[in-house]
Amino acid sequence: MAVLLVGCGKMGSALLEGWLERGLAAADVVVVEPAEAARTAFAPRGVRVVESHASIPSDFHPGVVILAVKPQVMGDVLPSYARYGGAVFLSIAAGKTLAFFSAHLGERAAIVRAMPNTPAAVRRGMSVCVANARVDAKGRAACQSLLEAVGDVAWIEDEALMDAVTAVSGSGPAYVFLLAEALAAAGARAGLPGDLAERLARATVAGAGELLRLSSDGAGQLRVNVTSPGGTTAAALAVLMAEGKGLTELMSEAVDAATRRGRELAG
Repeated sequence: MAVLLVGCGKMGSALLEGWLERGLAAADVVVVEPAEAARTAFAPRGVRVVESHASIPSDFHPGVVILAVKPQVMGDVLPSYARYGGAVFLSIAAGKTLAFFSAHLGERAAIVRAMPNTPAAVRRGMSVCVANARVDAKGRAACQSLLEAVGDVAWIEDEALMDAVTAVSGSGPAYVFLLAEALAAAGARAGLPGDLAERLARATVAGAGELLRLSSDGAGQLRVNVTSPGGTTAAALAVLMAEGKGLTELMSEAVDAATRRGRELAG
């Protein structure tokens, strides 16, 4: 399968690294990226990296076109790729709807909208996809395979859910990083040396995440497993789970705020 990657920033390069690791032939990929860094990183590995759409080889016919440019420039970029009407267009641009892409690429275009997240850089990403009616089973399978190179993939049928997806998994890594940051700061206030507090917080969040990934128990049960009645964890959780002002309510407010903002950005 020939793949055209438009944009090779952090997420684009994470995807490309994942494809190459999984055995996609470098000769089957063309990357459009004006920044010199992409050519330096991938051209020596056999990937054709060109500066603009005008330099794409005329005999290159992609099966999938991955749109990985910033949302604010997507409208300017799209018309140059409408000529690949036989391909599936896979967008990872936040906020841009299926209708937006159809307006620029034509009503006959097969379009998949995906929301990956930054753990894709370490192959632990989570991507959620929605497709328009033009995408057939083969197109879905191709997009699934490309996104699985950097983590897990789920599909939804209702595009309206993408704002909530963005708020939970798209923005979610920032919430986890804030947790580690806040835990380290709390440890320092409790008297720990700053570097030790940061080390403990980082290792604890990373280790707990890996335990959650590998365990057959849900998050709630894992929490119960580490909580002894009347112990130190129970004392801390009494604060974090206080009715009306605990972490659950705060996280709900945060996700609601991000969801609303996503709808605003989508217009």
